[in-house]
Amino acid sequence: MFDALPKQAPPTPLLDALRQTADLKALSERQLLLLVREVRAWLLWSVSQTGGHFGAGLGVVELTVALHAVFDTPDDRLVWDVGHQAYPHKILTGRKDSLLTIRQKNGVAAFPKRSESDYDAFGVGHSSTSISAALGMALAAKAQGNKRRSVAVIGDGALTAGMAFEALAHAGHLQPDLLVILNDNEMSISESVGGMATYLARLLVSEPFNHLREGSRRVLSKLPLAWELALKTEEQVKSFISPSSLFEELGFNYIGPVDGHDLPELINTLKSLKHLKGPQFLHLVTKKGKGFIPAEADPIGYHALSKLEKPTAEQAPTIKKPSYSNVFGQWLCDTAAVDKRLLGITPAMREGSDLVKFSREYPERYFDVAIAEQHAVTLAAGMACEGMKPVVAIYSTFLQRAYDQLIHDVAVQDLDVLFAIDRAGVVGEDGPTHHGTLDISFLRCVPSMLIMAPADENECRQMLTTGYQYKGPAAVRYPRGKGPGVLIEENLTSLPIGKAELRRKAGSTKGKKVALLALGSLVATAAEVAEKIDATLVNLRFVKPLDEQLLLEVAADHDLLVTLEENVLMGGVGSAINEFYASQNLQPKLLNLGLPDAWVDQGSQQELLADWGLDTQGVLTAIQQRLA
Repeated sequence: MFDALPKQAPPTPLLDALRQTADLKALSERQLLLLVREVRAWLLWSVSQTGGHFGAGLGVVELTVALHAVFDTPDDRLVWDVGHQAYPHKILTGRKDSLLTIRQKNGVAAFPKRSESDYDAFGVGHSSTSISAALGMALAAKAQGNKRRSVAVIGDGALTAGMAFEALAHAGHLQPDLLVILNDNEMSISESVGGMATYLARLLVSEPFNHLREGSRRVLSKLPLAWELALKTEEQVKSFISPSSLFEELGFNYIGPVDGHDLPELINTLKSLKHLKGPQFLHLVTKKGKGFIPAEADPIGYHALSKLEKPTAEQAPTIKKPSYSNVFGQWLCDTAAVDKRLLGITPAMREGSDLVKFSREYPERYFDVAIAEQHAVTLAAGMACEGMKPVVAIYSTFLQRAYDQLIHDVAVQDLDVLFAIDRAGVVGEDGPTHHGTLDISFLRCVPSMLIMAPADENECRQMLTTGYQYKGPAAVRYPRGKGPGVLIEENLTSLPIGKAELRRKAGSTKGKKVALLALGSLVATAAEVAEKIDATLVNLRFVKPLDEQLLLEVAADHDLLVTLEENVLMGGVGSAINEFYASQNLQPKLLNLGLPDAWVDQGSQQELLADWGLDTQGVLTAIQQRLA
């Protein structure tokens, strides 16, 4: 048990001696328990140096050691879900030292990544995918005549998504050799961990019991009434002590609950399950943040840890600016105070989207639907049908999961639903699964959709009000982190629909006149460039509808038009402007700057924008090259 973060790198002799996970099979029980302590100590040390996901990994250290000690990884497939549980897995699979580069540019990925290691059987970013993926692997192994095993480790939060239950139902129907492990780290299903539950779990996976069960099936299956009575008796006994009924009805053999921190018991249970045929469901109860006292006491606060900065002799005072998420959270409360129709919805992102204050002040109007983005959007559609004004707070990357519902259930019916799209654009260290670089493209093609992107915090508040008052579906997409720090007005004022803002006009220079047409987060960058080259600056504000009149004016008066956006170029606002000019039979010289037709990797926001030429110097260089 640790009560503080290590001040220096801890000694890890057992870890350092590992060359492959097969080496774990030669370790004694005492050595494995020591290894558990080493893994936990290294996780605490490394994450304190780099920042990153924290609590969930601490809770699965024993499970990770047990899985690699029992199964023949990487030949046996191990699929982690949600992916931030996998830090101990990375430590045990040859990435201990490189974990000090996690979430950094060119470093170890925050989640399992197939190209990073043979031990990462499936790439993970969004949750609730593990059972489907592991089932696919099990069916492929069967088709290939291969005896390898497939194991899905799913966090209890991830089990709230419909996709997980779809996979469970399909697996129960097909009866493959598949092990699903539920890491129940919030005791959301059951608290019945104790002597009787442990005894039952041992009994259910024991070889004598399963031989008896199989023998009874062969004998009693010829006597239908007797076999049916035996099945009902077994089910009633198991459900009396454990929450097995749901999973048994889906076709799984349920085992548990089992203490996920009892390493010897875990190893014995997994050894028995490894040889059982058909779909198996192992329910483990673990403690998020296990082994680190502050994280055990505050599992939400220690879900992730920021990098611990070394103190300097003199640190300049910092001005505290609200993040865009903070702006949204305050706007939501302010609007709810004057309009009783407002309802707030989030798919398990209360803290991330800053709905904490709203959830406390308006609990009866706050709905956290868990990790169920599709349900969140259709729930909003149902509310809007009855005259309410739902606001869906959702990350850009997670909105992708509810695209069909956005189109068919909201937009086709032209319902008043406001989408507050957080983490739009490059988000940084979590990598390609979490960047919000596609939302303009997939929203722009939806009829009747109003799409806006603020250049600063006050404009964000105004756009949220504009979208809320709009008759029909509306979206405000804003970036991760803080804006330029402008004064935020208290009034709930709206903007004229489809009107851009002319922020700067180029002077009467002898050189070619350039107009920068910037959207959202890149308006600040464009402003710096405009000052350096004496260019016109337009804050587009709206992706749909565009300010067509202003676009005609700048086209008539400039030699080069430069569009800037933190979205992929394909289908983005630059494409929209190109299409407009083509529709008017105009051919102004255009330079579209945005993100490439490629996956943006991990790194800080500043590093990634610089890599793709979207910082001040990159924009200047691109303009100079085009003018030349």
